[in-house]
Amino acid sequence: MTESPSPLSGRPLLLVDDDTTFVRVLARALGSRGFEVITATSFDEARALARRHHPRYCVLDLKLGEDNGLRLIPELHTLVPDIRVLLLTGYASIATAVEAIKRGAHDYLAKPVDADAVVRALLDGDNESDDSDLPDTPEQPLALRRLEWEHIQRVLTECDGNISETARRLGMHRRTLQRKLSKHPVRERPDRDD
Repeated sequence: MTESPSPLSGRPLLLVDDDTTFVRVLARALGSRGFEVITATSFDEARALARRHHPRYCVLDLKLGEDNGLRLIPELHTLVPDIRVLLLTGYASIATAVEAIKRGAHDYLAKPVDADAVVRALLDGDNESDDSDLPDTPEQPLALRRLEWEHIQRVLTECDGNISETARRLGMHRRTLQRKLSKHPVRERPDRDD
């Protein structure tokens, strides 16, 4: 899908996500904000489009079917050294955010996200030391379920998204791990006197 020429960069924005509805909606919204948007729903398609179009920006989903978007970040930088990568995920964790930045993402946002937040993240200068969008380290200890989620995400990141290896390292059955990963992260709730 290609929108109007971009007054922002002269080069397209590559949007990579396996959710075709999300891709269609976000591509339309970004197009209306002046970006020329090209879309991909898989690793191979993203690589081919990056080679062909040398995009200035990439909005990349963490989960691409069985693939992990973190693995694509260094490849994109090899193909297009000055590409600015924004990683999106519905499974936000501190470990994933840190790993995304280490691998070359310029920013990281948790889904759901709107087009204005994406544009701000993409165009927000080159101040890479600004980690204001990374999850904050809490002042109070994390709840046990949240600690488990963070630990699973850290090990999964260390295993490059390999579910079997992650399950082996965690000492849990692969199906149990998949069930835990299919749930969204545990959200902290303020104490309530109900």
